[in-house]
Amino acid sequence: MCRDAEGQERSRLRRAGASMRDDILIRAARLDDAEGICALQSMPGYRHGTLRLPHPTLESVRSRLSKPDPDQTLLVAEAGGLILGNAGLRRLSGRRAHAGEIGMGVRDDRRGQGIGTRLLEALLDLADNWLDLRRLELTVFTDNEAAIGLYRKAGFEEEGILRDYAFRAGRHADVLAMARLRRP
Repeated sequence: MCRDAEGQERSRLRRAGASMRDDILIRAARLDDAEGICALQSMPGYRHGTLRLPHPTLESVRSRLSKPDPDQTLLVAEAGGLILGNAGLRRLSGRRAHAGEIGMGVRDDRRGQGIGTRLLEALLDLADNWLDLRRLELTVFTDNEAAIGLYRKAGFEEEGILRDYAFRAGRHADVLAMARLRRP
């Protein structure tokens, strides 16, 4: 979202007397979000639910944001200048052009407040109404019950368990492979 449209959306929300949940803005990530995204990725709970390594550098986040992949959309949830969460959708190519992969995370201190739901809704809207993706895929650690519940509620189904998928906190961890199929 361009800054001008973003400012108009903020004004509209304020005039409407928006609650904190409604004042959360879901928008495209931009280069000046690097510091906030780096802080988000440094949180232990956020990192525990993703494949991120500890101690991300601001330079690595800036580099990723400054060289965007044309097949990927990166979103942030933001309120009052604070990055509350982020999400991404990567469209696959070739014979898998009908499919995409998603990933997301929310600040440790803001979980359970609907931020993940809002980010997921934005990704689903993009996939269904703009990219015509029929299949969305994700992996989620088997111990992340809140995320699994969110994905199930959005129509994702379990397709299998990938054993010892990632090394996390000194041990190997399993993930669920989940997918959502949109039928024509």
